[in-house]
Amino acid sequence: MKQYELINEALRLPLSIIPYYVSQQLATLFPAKAIIETDDFFFNVEKYSEGEQCTIAPLLNQHNEVLHGWWEADYDFSAKEYKEGYLLRSAQNSWQEISWRGATFTLLTLHWILLEGNTSGRYWLLADTKQQAEHFMEEVCRWNSEIRNEILVYNNGCWDKDAHLFQAIKNVSLDNLVLQGTLKEDIFSDLQGFFAMREVYQSYTIPWKRGILFIGPPGNGKTHTVKALINALDKPCIYVKSFKTDGDDNEQNINQVFARTRKVAPCLLILEDLDSLITDENRAYFLNELDGFASNDGIVILATTNHPQEIDPAILDRPSRFDRKYHFELPALTERTRYIKLWNASLHDQMRLSEQTIVALAEAAQDFSFAYLKELFLSSIMRWMAVPQTGMDKLVFEQVELLKKQMLSAASYST
Repeated sequence: MKQYELINEALRLPLSIIPYYVSQQLATLFPAKAIIETDDFFFNVEKYSEGEQCTIAPLLNQHNEVLHGWWEADYDFSAKEYKEGYLLRSAQNSWQEISWRGATFTLLTLHWILLEGNTSGRYWLLADTKQQAEHFMEEVCRWNSEIRNEILVYNNGCWDKDAHLFQAIKNVSLDNLVLQGTLKEDIFSDLQGFFAMREVYQSYTIPWKRGILFIGPPGNGKTHTVKALINALDKPCIYVKSFKTDGDDNEQNINQVFARTRKVAPCLLILEDLDSLITDENRAYFLNELDGFASNDGIVILATTNHPQEIDPAILDRPSRFDRKYHFELPALTERTRYIKLWNASLHDQMRLSEQTIVALAEAAQDFSFAYLKELFLSSIMRWMAVPQTGMDKLVFEQVELLKKQMLSAASYST
């Protein structure tokens, strides 16, 4: 068989036979080469090449199938900038030549459609020595597993490095966060001190791990605080959207998350809406990962909940699981005033409120959450743009009354 015939012949075979057939044929075609085979998710040579860690070129006289697609948003390593959409090229069935640190490899990539409609991919790396091939594979996987200018997201049993999410929270800081009293300072000091005191923890043989739970009704700054902490602490971040998958293998999914988090540590593990993430089916697995035999050194589990009463006491109340609970209540008059002033400072001069209006507005917006205060300004700005001849001072009080009605309606609906 000729080299150029291998892909065509392999893809005609029953799916279960393809990997063995290809390995056998490669050993015959290239008896002097060391060959390693992998389907590892992190062996993404194209991404490695985009980061200028190696160069890839298609082999001449070979037909290479390349899939083109539009990537909505990501960090473009070749351009060294974050891009809101760019063309992505992915080799599906191809022969490529790789140059890396003075060495040259041949890479065969194959993809085929499984019976359930999913795609299976496999790679064969040909090198002069096995040691050289394994060293290259290790470097590619290590580089791709690192978190750079992105948040590592786990959802539906899969990992995704989300650069768009990372960029979306870059403008969220502790400076534009308003919380009651010294809550903001207390939380930041708590976590900053934790990451700075590794040696102190170790010297006293105290496990270097932390569990923190943000509790409170929606719209009072929990998510904003999480985003601000990600920026301020500058640590790798893993965000869990869901532990569930179609196969509903709870144990494997939770094990995956904690295993990956331990490799990334020191880091933040974000579990937003903890009451919905942890169920009767996965609680035991979750508790085992929290304080089982495996070490969670360097991991801060930062969780939030709107409904603490729905969390099992074994998670909520037992020491060493969530060591500290911070409560996010509705903003009092002082916090409402500070928040209104923060928004007011960002308005154009012709929309800006007077000091007298700010004081009256803060009093009128009693029982408003930060989310409702934000909506108050957004809706008022939209109304002002529609009728700019109407003064902003009048519009904000009109919107206060409308939002109060919405709040009453929502409260009656929930009961």
